[in-house]
Amino acid sequence: MPDTPESQLKLLNRVVEDLAKKYEDKFSVETIERYVFESYTALARTAKIRTHLPLLAEHFATDRLEALIHAGDKIEDAYPQVLFVCERNAGRSQIASALLKHYAGGEVHVRSAGTLPDSEVHPVVLDVLAERGIDIGGAFPKPLTDDVVRASDYVITMGCDDVCPIYPGKHYLDWDLMDPEDESPERVRAIVDEIDGHIRELWARISQ
Repeated sequence: MPDTPESQLKLLNRVVEDLAKKYEDKFSVETIERYVFESYTALARTAKIRTHLPLLAEHFATDRLEALIHAGDKIEDAYPQVLFVCERNAGRSQIASALLKHYAGGEVHVRSAGTLPDSEVHPVVLDVLAERGIDIGGAFPKPLTDDVVRASDYVITMGCDDVCPIYPGKHYLDWDLMDPEDESPERVRAIVDEIDGHIRELWARISQ
């Protein structure tokens, strides 16, 4: 990683050490190192500001490792795993993820990803969700990876259903939704309302 500042390399190596201790009975150090640096590199491709990249890479790598554990049936998990996918992971999938977390609390493990992730969540999306009392200020766009698809019980795509790998035993849904990018706050509120209806139906189905 020749373009990575020395200070960030030190932070990434510290992340590897911490995760190696956390998952010492599940993954080798080599596997954890690969996931951490892969996650960092993937996020760095679109990042405008790299100051917090090691921290974001830690969150992304941790979520991918947890997905790997779940997909491999190495743990018993009573909670369904739901993945929302859109192109940029900056609008629709972030809205859907936030709303399902809002309704389901800790009863569902929710992830979101993008096929061509943007550098940040659309600011107007943050504002409109904040109007509903939902704070996703810490959310960031993430690339779609095979491990999170494998771990999911439900995969909901939004205009990109042909790029998701198909695995047996999963529920695949595709929602036709307008992208909130460059839309007015009023239009984004309408998009959020539409997604909210889908989420309420999905949660009723999952929680049966």
